[in-house]
Amino acid sequence: MAAAPTPLTLAWLNDAPAQAALAALDGLYEHSPWIAEAALRQRPFTSLAQFKHAMVRVVREAGREAQVALVRAHPELAGKAAVAGTLTAESTGEQARAGLNHCTPEEFALVQRLNAEYGARFGWPFVLAVRGPRGEGLHRREILATLQRRLQGHPEIELAECLRHIDRIAEIRLSDKFGAVPALGNQVWDWAEQLAVHTDPGYGERGELTVTYLTDAHRACAAQLQAWMRDCGFDEVRLDAVGNVVGVYHGAATTGGPPPGPLPGGEGVERHAPASTGSGSDSLAPAPGERAGVRETPRRLLTGSHYDTVRNGGKYDGRLGILVPMACVRELHRAGRRLPFGLEVVGFAEEEGQRYKATFLGSGALTGHFEPAWLDQQDADGVTMRTAMQAAGLPATLEAIAAEARDAARYLGFVEVHIEQGPVLAELDLPLGVVSSINGSVRYLGEVVGVASHAGTTPMDRRRDAATAVAELALYVEQRAAAAPHLVGTVGMLEVPNGSINVVPGRCRFSLDIRSTTDAVRDAMAADVRERLAAICERRGLAYRLEETVRAAAAPSDAAWQRRWEAAVAATGLPVHRLPSGAGHDAMKLHEVMPQAMLFVRGENAGISHNPLESTTADDMQLAVEAFLHLLGTLSQDTP
Repeated sequence: MAAAPTPLTLAWLNDAPAQAALAALDGLYEHSPWIAEAALRQRPFTSLAQFKHAMVRVVREAGREAQVALVRAHPELAGKAAVAGTLTAESTGEQARAGLNHCTPEEFALVQRLNAEYGARFGWPFVLAVRGPRGEGLHRREILATLQRRLQGHPEIELAECLRHIDRIAEIRLSDKFGAVPALGNQVWDWAEQLAVHTDPGYGERGELTVTYLTDAHRACAAQLQAWMRDCGFDEVRLDAVGNVVGVYHGAATTGGPPPGPLPGGEGVERHAPASTGSGSDSLAPAPGERAGVRETPRRLLTGSHYDTVRNGGKYDGRLGILVPMACVRELHRAGRRLPFGLEVVGFAEEEGQRYKATFLGSGALTGHFEPAWLDQQDADGVTMRTAMQAAGLPATLEAIAAEARDAARYLGFVEVHIEQGPVLAELDLPLGVVSSINGSVRYLGEVVGVASHAGTTPMDRRRDAATAVAELALYVEQRAAAAPHLVGTVGMLEVPNGSINVVPGRCRFSLDIRSTTDAVRDAMAADVRERLAAICERRGLAYRLEETVRAAAAPSDAAWQRRWEAAVAATGLPVHRLPSGAGHDAMKLHEVMPQAMLFVRGENAGISHNPLESTTADDMQLAVEAFLHLLGTLSQDTP
């Protein structure tokens, strides 16, 4: 058979003799050719993503002894092998790209000390994909900070993290061999980085990302999103009455549209022919300057997410759901393609409830659920929402806000892409997951009241300790939630007012958060917790109060839309995994008026979110864009 092509192709890999294919893949996993060898037995592969996942599964199923040996096969960063020049060519290039060969004497000494501490603690070398989430290389500062942070981890958790980074290293090396560049994922990555430049005063100086409703940073984000949408080829771009950024990509006319052809997309993803397109909601008239043969038709697909953040948050929560469909519109526009429905992308101005207690303000305006009292709410500086809106150039009237409500009959549904905000996909080694339901939640604030007394003179059987009562309740919450699938319970706040080291707590305030995929399961646990609280306080001679503060209904995914996401994930060559979302999303609000379904994208760092460590890779975002394009393709076939 002919020599391996440069770059490699999937067709060649599928047909090549086993030894030739294995030789071409040399170096993917450090000194461990057995991984690629085992994965090749599963040929043929329909996509590069499928082959990558096959190798990951080989590692996961190899057993702990083989996994530890694999980690130990990797060199220390800037370690003895680097100094001696005995690294593999791949490791040499990766460490050089991260600048580890240019450490200052102080940095080199620190790396050596941390390497020694890490090895002594865990028994294997620290492994990090130094080319990073975008594949271009981390800075030495980031590498040192990560090494210091992970040095504090639990051994089993750290072993799993090392394996995930080993898989990431192999993914990058494999892409290099195939000349595969995640161009769409890189674009989304770049947008996220540029948007994160804007942050509220007092946070940017500390390198923290905080964007709250209608601050200067928030308005800068809105302006940037509008500029990008215009560059992408959206036909209409506007800022609505509550600060949502709205972009609309119209469809082809029922006659005179472009001929059928494949949707743009990535390798291994089936593409379908777009037909004509349309839109709905506020205006059905063609936008000024529309291209010939392009007009609004009666219905749109709605998508998007929020661009505000929690304080000191991450770059992808919410924003990923705006940037992924933007990349899709850019590809459609570049290819001259139109859909048989309009595509409306909304960057919701507020979802987190950080500046004002008005969670889901942005999406609530679209569903007609804007609370009039919100306009008179004050932030921490005494600025009302009405005043903040007026300062941002918004009308700040209930009439203008009410006019933003969408007619659900004019929409096909709502879909949202979101970073997972949890560890499930990372632990399963899956880039994408399909959301089956958004958990319903109920929250309480409570207080238990006993008697504050002297810690030294009050016998143990005479105490009326409020804090230990709440601690007992917290343990019950943990046990009760763990007894049922897709049910979680959290006592997130515990406070002893005016507590002292030598005083038995007389009061203890606490919070309670219960979530489940169904309201019935959630409410059953809530009833059990209330009953247990009453019993604990009765037995201990305590009083209590418990106030419900939030109740949100579960939002199960629409079956048809969930199947579309499942087909889109399968088209990438990846296994389809369904999982509930424990977090709230704008999709919960849209669920009140139209069918909805969500796609999750794997997060790095064990899926952490609402945290500066929140991250994902360009390769995973590439797959998300490809899946979205596939969904648009199948919907084009289904829509008359």
